[in-house]
Amino acid sequence: MTVEWKDMMLDKVAIGPVSARIYQGADYGKGPPIVLYLHGGAFLDSDKNVDRPVAMSLAKAGAIVVAADYSSLSGNIFPQALEVSFSVFTYLANKRAGLGDRKSLLFVAGEEAGGNVAAGVALKARDQMPDALDGQVLISPLLDPFMGTSSIRKAEAIGMRQRWTEGWSHYLSGGGCHPYAAPCLCSRISGVAPALIFTAEDDPLHDETIGYGARLKQAGVGVRQHVLPAGTGWPSIYGGKSDGAPDWQENVSRHFGSFLRDVSVQPQLH
Repeated sequence: MTVEWKDMMLDKVAIGPVSARIYQGADYGKGPPIVLYLHGGAFLDSDKNVDRPVAMSLAKAGAIVVAADYSSLSGNIFPQALEVSFSVFTYLANKRAGLGDRKSLLFVAGEEAGGNVAAGVALKARDQMPDALDGQVLISPLLDPFMGTSSIRKAEAIGMRQRWTEGWSHYLSGGGCHPYAAPCLCSRISGVAPALIFTAEDDPLHDETIGYGARLKQAGVGVRQHVLPAGTGWPSIYGGKSDGAPDWQENVSRHFGSFLRDVSVQPQLH
């Protein structure tokens, strides 16, 4: 499916106008699902005018993807980053922003640092807007501020460990480490929306991603978890490089399409 995009301003969001890039397939169906997508960047990236291959991959599955610039208003600091993102989510839940229709399913998705914020939005949605969120898509979410897993040692090889250290310090500079800020430390995760979770065998965030998925399952949350093979170019989503063109996009699109069908048939997977 060919994906088109356009820039727009979400000017009726309660917290203030938020710019967004909207991705959608040229031939998406009636009542398409809507995805609030939150970009990565180690809590340091504020560049909104860049391509978002993950967002494009989700749009190829038939969704309308709202890649919201949560960074500009929040400075990538907690709790502002979560507040901006949740405010956009609330707007989409109530109005659908003229996208899709009232029957459109609503998802939140994020990669790396954006995966952290997406997980936080899912927790807050459970607490403040039950049943408004149909699913969460976590793509190598950056969840553990202590960075104590064995797989994260691999981050040294691609120069990410120091960047993540700086990013966590920046993100948490606004105050204490609330469970919404580091979802892997949250003691109560039951009742959140079903999750589609991605990592790869050579992903430095592999262990914390798998660990969070396991905790969600233990809490009774519906989880679809996929570990892609090494060498798919997966590290490129947070700054790494690979030989040849990455081929993880097709995997993300295909598995997200399957997740959409599952949620449509059985909304209360959890």
